Amino acid sequence: MITRRSLLVSAAAVAVGAGAPLRAGAALPEVDMEALIKAAQIDPRRADTALTEGARDSVLLVERALQARGLLASTYVDGHFGTSTVAAYAAYQRSLGYTGLDATGLPGPSSLRSLGDGRYTVVRSISPGSIVTMRGVQVNTRTRSMLLEAERLLGRQLGLTQGSYNTGVGASAGTHDGGGALDISVSGLSSATRTDVLRRLRTVGFAAWYRTPDQGDWGYHIHAIALADTDQSTGAQNQAGDYYLGRNGLANRAPDDGPVVSPKRTWEEYQRAL
Repeated sequence: MITRRSLLVSAAAVAVGAGAPLRAGAALPEVDMEALIKAAQIDPRRADTALTEGARDSVLLVERALQARGLLASTYVDGHFGTSTVAAYAAYQRSLGYTGLDATGLPGPSSLRSLGDGRYTVVRSISPGSIVTMRGVQVNTRTRSMLLEAERLLGRQLGLTQGSYNTGVGASAGTHDGGGALDISVSGLSSATRTDVLRRLRTVGFAAWYRTPDQGDWGYHIHAIALADTDQSTGAQNQAGDYYLGRNGLANRAPDDGPVVSPKRTWEEYQRAL
């Protein structure tokens, strides 16, 4: 397993030339935004400094750019998008004038391209799209597309009890403040049907769990978070990372209690696999 410790030597070498972008005319390296966002969701939730598969090079390019701006110490230029890198990226977002959900440390397409000016290009860019109303709740167009595909696989329409961009709901612990969040009614659904709903949601790129009153101050429902949604609140980002790591998305971080779907794919990965 590759960890931050195994990269300290290369990080020290990076520090020497971190301040200078590539010379004019040189081909710029590429940051894979899909891989970067996956690391930005998983790595801060790890108990160690392991790296997210396929993300190392993209994370290093971003960390070098943050270091060059004096926002990240060379110790953390390691390919691990941990809490220090999150804090540095949030500081960069604030320097651009972003606030709130736009400055959580989760890279968005605009800030990522701005940071990489003269250093790297961005490929496999992710956008949550615009905010729309769907069945009485707010979602973004990426989340809507994901839900519609899950419903196509299910052969049924689902009832929505809470959407995204819905601030001030204490029982949700802020997970619905930003994009990518849904609560789905389970009224009239059998246990087998609930499990099938969860499986289909996970198949198209949601972290999804069945919630019960025994777990918190809420009724029975399905809670879903769209993986890699760059509009996510910090709470939703944490739940996405925990899902990847096999946990239940609750404060107790217990083992995942939902159906196993392998591999765990984002919406973009799901579409490429069709």
